[in-house]
Amino acid sequence: MNEIKQIMEEKPGFIKNNHIKILETKEKESATLKADINENCMNPYGIVHGGLIFGLGDTAMGVVARTTGRNAVTLSSNITYLKPSTGKYLIAKAEMIKNGKTTCYLRTNIYNDKDILVATMDANYYYIS
Repeated sequence: MNEIKQIMEEKPGFIKNNHIKILETKEKESATLKADINENCMNPYGIVHGGLIFGLGDTAMGVVARTTGRNAVTLSSNITYLKPSTGKYLIAKAEMIKNGKTTCYLRTNIYNDKDILVATMDANYYYIS
């Protein structure tokens, strides 16, 4: 996990800029990530912007794909927003559904700080190495 944390959290970019942290990984199985919410995360209606929710879910699934020891990029993805989100943080719980030779299929659920499900996602990733 330390190698993944170093790659994902320490380099400048989306993950660091959006205060996303890896809480737990299980090799080739799952990952749990957290994103802190602040005023920069809100849309004009005072709820968490859907782009941050999507980015957190995509990142969580990308971390799971990375636990295979391979580099992967998003091939396709789908999100369903279930509830508006406010609070102090979001938690994404991602899991590997199928791991193939060149692609993998993953699913993630995203919760607010009250453990209420706010969105669900699934995605296909393509292994680039």
